[in-house]
Amino acid sequence: MADSFYMSRLAIFGLVVVALMVVVAIFAPWIATHDVGATDLSNIYREPSAAHWFGTDATGRDVFSRVVFGARISLQVGIVVVVVSSVVGTIIGALAGYYGGWIDRVVSGYVFNVFLAFPGLLLAIALVAFLGSGLNKLILALCIIGWVGYARLIRGQVLKVREYDFVQAARALGASDLRILFVHILPNAVQPLIVQASLGMAGAVLSEASLSFLGLGVPPPAPSWGVMIDEARGFNTLMSAPHVLIFPGIAIALTVLAFNFIGDGLREYLDPRQRKR
Repeated sequence: MADSFYMSRLAIFGLVVVALMVVVAIFAPWIATHDVGATDLSNIYREPSAAHWFGTDATGRDVFSRVVFGARISLQVGIVVVVVSSVVGTIIGALAGYYGGWIDRVVSGYVFNVFLAFPGLLLAIALVAFLGSGLNKLILALCIIGWVGYARLIRGQVLKVREYDFVQAARALGASDLRILFVHILPNAVQPLIVQASLGMAGAVLSEASLSFLGLGVPPPAPSWGVMIDEARGFNTLMSAPHVLIFPGIAIALTVLAFNFIGDGLREYLDPRQRKR
């Protein structure tokens, strides 16, 4: 009971952080205290103060305002990538799991293995390098590599659910394949997908920050958290103005942890065996 309560508290903490990030992203123009792109070379590397809550960076830009607008970019990438990847992966995985045969052999035996043969971040780097930098191209690259996880998960669930008695009864009554798949099977197979989607949000946010840090994501001077860390990674900056690096790093860590806590809480809530354990 104590462990369950502890996990619930972590999930609630994650929900509060994510809700706060959503509010910050939506109302960023009103929350930011300065123009996000305004430079002031006479005011570089200022420490946090009443005028600049998180200090200023190498060109005198307000770090707090850039962190606030960075939440909008990170959540935009996470939401779009998860929605597109989950929809595409669900359709492909459901068709492969339901029909089986050569469709399943091609999808799960060849397509899945091709994508899984490379580390996800390495494949994303290759795709972004081929497509070019930019927010839309970054989202496209993450969607291309992200649908496989959802497809594998749904395929396994459909393989299990399609053998249940109520599915056999619907088939015996003459229901069409589409009706059986989308009305009877998928509603009983999407619970793990919800958990996977929350964890996928964390992965998408972290991937965006990583690619932007490497110079392959959102190009500067866009206020991406990864770009901010890239601009502050010099040794002199770390020693003389650590706030430029610390605040975007905290934003990334909090966002990723929040989505992971939500995913763990959803897994415990949706799986009776986890609650019992």
